[in-house]
Amino acid sequence: MALIVRIDVDRPYGQKGFVRHVASRISSDYFLPRMEWLRYLDELKTILRILNANGKSAYVFFRKCTYPTSEVCELMEAGGHQFGLHLENSRSAETFQEELQSLQQELGRPVTSFSKHGSGRLCLGRHHYAPYEPERYLPWGKRAGMNIFFGNLEDPQLRPTQDDGLLYFPSAFWLEPYWRDTKKFPIQWLLSEAAEKDVVLLLHPDNVTASSAIMQEFLQAIGTLESVILPTSL
Repeated sequence: MALIVRIDVDRPYGQKGFVRHVASRISSDYFLPRMEWLRYLDELKTILRILNANGKSAYVFFRKCTYPTSEVCELMEAGGHQFGLHLENSRSAETFQEELQSLQQELGRPVTSFSKHGSGRLCLGRHHYAPYEPERYLPWGKRAGMNIFFGNLEDPQLRPTQDDGLLYFPSAFWLEPYWRDTKKFPIQWLLSEAAEKDVVLLLHPDNVTASSAIMQEFLQAIGTLESVILPTSL
């Protein structure tokens, strides 16, 4: 079995450096034009290059403020990565459809997997609907013909369920220790469990590149374990 690598691309300019941090927040709220001089999606490109060099593939989830550039798309294609929607405005089925259609139009291809921005604790921007309500998203995903929904719970022992062709992973092994019980689920737990069953590994590029300790665990995981992209029809 293997890792299912999930990458949520939250910030267009990361969080290191005052100017880039502010640009990420303003872009999130007002959808500013991309500023390449501020190294747009630089952290994501670093993670994709590492995955590609190790022959590992991932699901990569984009918000409106982090839509991929042509360079990112080339890295995605080269590594066999899958494009996904990082749902932000989850107020209704209509806002879900609007975000999905916007991403598909931007990419020029269908998108069949999605995740949710935020876990219900905080409002993370002007367009973000904070409540975390997976029971609402699942019917929306099924009606839209989606194949996979990745949830935000923090117990990686929870197993996936499937309903009408939609596979639901309710939880993940969060690579960043802020959202993980590191005593109960150390990196050794992941290395052991993912050798026996598929386990979702969730990470945010700017958090990984900002911390040598998190980067070390990321490199250990992808260097030890295989990764998998699930069939589009199950």
